[in-house]
Amino acid sequence: MLNRPVAELVRNQILLSLPPDATIRDACQRMRDRYVGSVLVTDDQGRLLGIFTERDAVCRILADSRDPDRVTLAEAMTPNPFTVPPHRTALDALRVMQDGGFRHVPVVDKGCVVGIVSYTDFRGLEHARLEEETEMFETLR
Repeated sequence: MLNRPVAELVRNQILLSLPPDATIRDACQRMRDRYVGSVLVTDDQGRLLGIFTERDAVCRILADSRDPDRVTLAEAMTPNPFTVPPHRTALDALRVMQDGGFRHVPVVDKGCVVGIVSYTDFRGLEHARLEEETEMFETLR
């Protein structure tokens, strides 16, 4: 699974994207409602401008006592985040996240967002691999 193109992981995603002038409160409420940890900040052509994550909400808004009704995504997002193209493998995306120290990486094709991969997407893969290894070791005993 880790050697498959990342496009397979994001094939049927319904992305949470908002314009840069959306408020932090709106972004956080939508993240809560969709049970996701990030919002893709895009222009009206679907081009990625930045990403806003739970970590940004804590570190850039709450910790600084900024008003979430007045601060916009443009002011609080991480601009120009690292991305991966859809033909790269899931393992490549995981490496990008680990090397960069972040938990989300947008998938971008020809300048437009087509999906997002989260570190939590790999929990199931890690669990499946652990079960396979456990079965293999039990067989060897």
